[in-house]
Amino acid sequence: MTNRYPHGKAGAGNRIRLNLIAYIVLAFATLCLLMSAPLLAQEDWHYSNVDRIVAVSDVHGAYNALVATLQVADVIDDELSWSGGNTHFVITGDLLDRGPDSRLVMDLIMRLEVEAPQAGGRVHQLLGNHEVMNLIGDLRYVADEEYAAFLDVEVPEEREFWYRQYRQSRPVDIAESKIRSEFDELAPPGYFGHRNAFRRGGRYGRWLLEKPFAIVINDTAFVHGGIPPFVSQHGLDGVNVDLKRDLSEYMRAREFLVDEQVLSPIWQFKQSPSLLADTLESDSDAGEIAVAARAVVDLSESPLHGPDGPTWYRGSALCSPIIEADRLQDALNLIGATRVVLGHTPTIARAVRQRLNGKVIEIDTGMLRSHYEGLGHALVIEDGKLEVVSQSGDTANGVVSDLPQVGFRSSSISEAELEIVLAGARIGSVSAVGPNWKIVSIDDSGRTLYARFRASTSDEGFLPEVAAYRLDRLLGLEMVPVTVRREIAGESGSLQFVPNEALNEMERITSKSGESEHCQLDLQHGAMYVFDALINNNSRSPSSMLYQSGDLDLILTDHDESFGVGYESLSTKVPKELNIGTQWQQTLTALNVRTMRTELGDVLTDHQIEALVERGRLLQALAKD
Repeated sequence: MTNRYPHGKAGAGNRIRLNLIAYIVLAFATLCLLMSAPLLAQEDWHYSNVDRIVAVSDVHGAYNALVATLQVADVIDDELSWSGGNTHFVITGDLLDRGPDSRLVMDLIMRLEVEAPQAGGRVHQLLGNHEVMNLIGDLRYVADEEYAAFLDVEVPEEREFWYRQYRQSRPVDIAESKIRSEFDELAPPGYFGHRNAFRRGGRYGRWLLEKPFAIVINDTAFVHGGIPPFVSQHGLDGVNVDLKRDLSEYMRAREFLVDEQVLSPIWQFKQSPSLLADTLESDSDAGEIAVAARAVVDLSESPLHGPDGPTWYRGSALCSPIIEADRLQDALNLIGATRVVLGHTPTIARAVRQRLNGKVIEIDTGMLRSHYEGLGHALVIEDGKLEVVSQSGDTANGVVSDLPQVGFRSSSISEAELEIVLAGARIGSVSAVGPNWKIVSIDDSGRTLYARFRASTSDEGFLPEVAAYRLDRLLGLEMVPVTVRREIAGESGSLQFVPNEALNEMERITSKSGESEHCQLDLQHGAMYVFDALINNNSRSPSSMLYQSGDLDLILTDHDESFGVGYESLSTKVPKELNIGTQWQQTLTALNVRTMRTELGDVLTDHQIEALVERGRLLQALAKD
């Protein structure tokens, strides 16, 4: 075996140019990959006439919590054996990472897979992003205790071999003890046993490569992250066959390069493309190694690993209804489902919740308490009814309704509670920040919140920020922070929650943020354009477009010049930036004068309400043209 370990090479060498022969080699090797990949059956991925379904998600090595949850849900008995009868038990991914007992969790699920069919039941283990990460060598979240669980299958000679390779790549004047310490940090005890177990032929790698990304049972889809537009474009076969093939081919190519010592197993997924770019430029072998290196580089860009893949997608859980409803419905229609059950995104209150009129049910309740401060919950679907059980043994509060949360705050305070606090809690300090705005501190049972107060300048009670907030929630936009009517120091006005650590649009652009948004920025901006056209807002500026740091959820403020009785915004926003789908049209249809007077009559004048309704009608007409 030639030593092709990519560090400490003599020079860059000549760039590899794949000639006709190399292309033939590439085609032949790719065919071999396809022929030798694990069988990816073209299945229907649907299961009908299932009487009882139990679903959990995001175990993350929390073995004891999982066991307690499954016992309460009547899936296993006191002996940890299957007791679910004809139940279909679904795990929507993320058995492992972060928690110490991931191997115990996998062994339990593997055993239940064998036991369940004997009683007429079935276990459906789906792939989550953390299963995929362990398979491809993206090990950012593997705990040392997880590695240690594989010490019994780690070969000391293999560990020492890779240590020697690492030692040769480091400068000769560095102390041996320091290099050993570096290596042990990169590859903790049990690391190589873990990596071998997740190879294509390893115990857990082989098992996981048999699993789908998404299934449909009766009328309910199950997936880890969400139902991205990829599903409406490619269907379940595209997810469970095409993306699985990307995964399998990537693993085969990477394992080949490790065996050839082109890559070291201690270098992870995100490092591989840059390392292999060096190899492609310097290696004189245009055969199998070049083919495998090119496969690793190319397949690292598969949709599987991106934010719009089914294991990473958060739009189903976090995009506002006005943005997500149409996209979700298109995907559900294609795969023959009426709703989706998903994990991946821990719910705010650590309870099972539903959103988008029950079409999305989120079941990641933070089972790994040490990391997520939650408990294990199981969703039970039986006779068409939904029930939630908790690992504590109590029947939980069922599936709770969606909790909008514009701007970060403690999960212990809901939006309805925040409205009450803003409207009635004791005012602390008040400081002016401009000619019209004041920052106000609010004391609420030892907790301090901050809000912005703007005094009303109208004798007719016009409060545009309150109107924008209420209308936002009626539309399902979820971009305007909680805002209430409040009197402070004898002045009547609006009091608006101030999100913590927000950055404005100019700061986002200059900081080049935007890669980690939970909901695509272009979709958020498109919804903002429609909203501004509806409320006749021509003064939207970068300073009135805020983003919560870390997730880039758009927050809209400063509507003081909105709700005029003209139609200027229609001419400035249509048609270039306007995108009105079915959900928008249905929502706009509901904006009649009677409803608007009921909801906004105390903060808008009759003329403003009539103009608002007329702009909604015109927007619908424009969308149909």
